[in-house]
Amino acid sequence: MEKILSEVALIIGGELSGDGGIKISGLNRLDMAKEGDLCFSDEIHIEDAKTCAATAVIIPSSYNGEFPKPVIKVENPRAAFAKLLEIFTPKIEIPKGISDKAFIGNNVEISADATIMPFAYIGDGAKIASGTVIYPHTYIGHYAIIGENTTIYSNVTIREYCKVGNRCVIHSSTVIGSDGFGFTTKEGVHTKVPQVGNVIVEDDVEIGAHVGIDRAAMGSTIIGHGTKIDNLVHIAHNCKIGANCLIVAQTGISGSTTVGDNVTFGGQVGTVGHITIGGNSIYAARSGITKNMPEKFFGAGFPVQSHTDWLRMQATLQKVPALMKRISQLEKKISEKED
Repeated sequence: MEKILSEVALIIGGELSGDGGIKISGLNRLDMAKEGDLCFSDEIHIEDAKTCAATAVIIPSSYNGEFPKPVIKVENPRAAFAKLLEIFTPKIEIPKGISDKAFIGNNVEISADATIMPFAYIGDGAKIASGTVIYPHTYIGHYAIIGENTTIYSNVTIREYCKVGNRCVIHSSTVIGSDGFGFTTKEGVHTKVPQVGNVIVEDDVEIGAHVGIDRAAMGSTIIGHGTKIDNLVHIAHNCKIGANCLIVAQTGISGSTTVGDNVTFGGQVGTVGHITIGGNSIYAARSGITKNMPEKFFGAGFPVQSHTDWLRMQATLQKVPALMKRISQLEKKISEKED
């Protein structure tokens, strides 16, 4: 695809400075750009953007300095660039319909404009709504319900009675509705507690690869609308995750935890179970959440504490080796005086 720079500026609603007639044939990163490419830069990387090989750059509206090449100024360069990626990236055309190599169970309802690719398995009583695409080697269990315009990539498992909403994206090898980790123990023997609930994934959720979301023991494990889940995340049985949360890789949320709306978990965050985590909060990577947490909290460390306190503690820990050395010297001097 090729567009002139003035067309690009109109698409993203930016302010053009420089030659609007130059041709843009591709999008690229600053460090990999070549002639004909358009890149974006935030304020931190402006100097790198000035010397990159790109033909033009999208920069923040707040930048008022000189720039040696044509630019488009926008409030949020990253968001503008994301919009262009959808336009410049060729879309893969997938024929609608049900492959004759797919397995379709009894009493299944599949919309006429859904796509079921070869070797997908659709269990009895399942419902697949309009515009949804099911990739090969995917398992949709008995009586599962998949909403409209949802994409489910290869090797995903969606177990029986689970529900996935509209406009969701589920990446390869994720399992939704595996049994919750529930056992009773008597005389050293672990006996399984039946897990008879389901998982409900609400609208506009994206779930990365190799994610495990357990079905509830009873009732539902719920993923709120607009939440985005990274790769390798585990969400245990009976959790309730609020709307518009961000859950980064290798996070583990223990059973029966309730998470409010707009919560961000950094990588490798862990929680105990049966707690409530207030909304509009951020937890830095490797935070360990061991108790109920308030709303609007910025936490870090294990056990979790306020981010400010954690930073202060980390700064203090840096001084410990020098303090230990001084103590050792003082002990030596005291010992000498006693002798």
